[in-house]
Amino acid sequence: MPNGSEVYVIDDDEAIRGSLAFLLRTAGFVARAYDSAQVFLAEAADLAPGCVITDVRMPGLDGIELVRRLAAAKLPLAAIVVTGHGDIAMAVEAMKAGAVDFLEKPFRDEVLLCAVERALGGPALPDAADRQRDRAALQGLSPRERQVLEGVVSGKTSKAIARDLDISPRTVEVHRAGMMMKSGAKSLSDLVRMALLAGL
Repeated sequence: MPNGSEVYVIDDDEAIRGSLAFLLRTAGFVARAYDSAQVFLAEAADLAPGCVITDVRMPGLDGIELVRRLAAAKLPLAAIVVTGHGDIAMAVEAMKAGAVDFLEKPFRDEVLLCAVERALGGPALPDAADRQRDRAALQGLSPRERQVLEGVVSGKTSKAIARDLDISPRTVEVHRAGMMMKSGAKSLSDLVRMALLAGL
């Protein structure tokens, strides 16, 4: 973990906010919790570099708008967005806005801690080699898997993708699993990031 880096937890749910901050502190991170994006943004410019963990759905300023504002302000804060299963479209939108990762609830403690470690590793900008590697990793997808991936990246739900392609939602899930295996993606957010970098 880079010296001086902190993790900022932003969630309107007190129980979740408290448990995430406790988990992070137990793992050795310096963690601070905020009950709204507005309160956090009021202090953001004066905070130490680090990582933001924000829920997508919050009253007032939501997680996506928070990510946009952090990106626009060019603050040294990498954002991880936490989302419910039905919010994949929002999570994709958040990644397009500048989030470095998103996690689907429920997630294991280790998954969150690994995401934070990656985020604190530095906002390395993708270069041509990264884009080429991701394009190569996605080359092995079947035409149908590519169609499903395009649906995922455009923020559609599995049901909407199934309807568009005239297949069952279960078949969409099978294609998603196949895409993960063929591409080597470790998570849905990893797969979406690869697709965005590859120019899908």
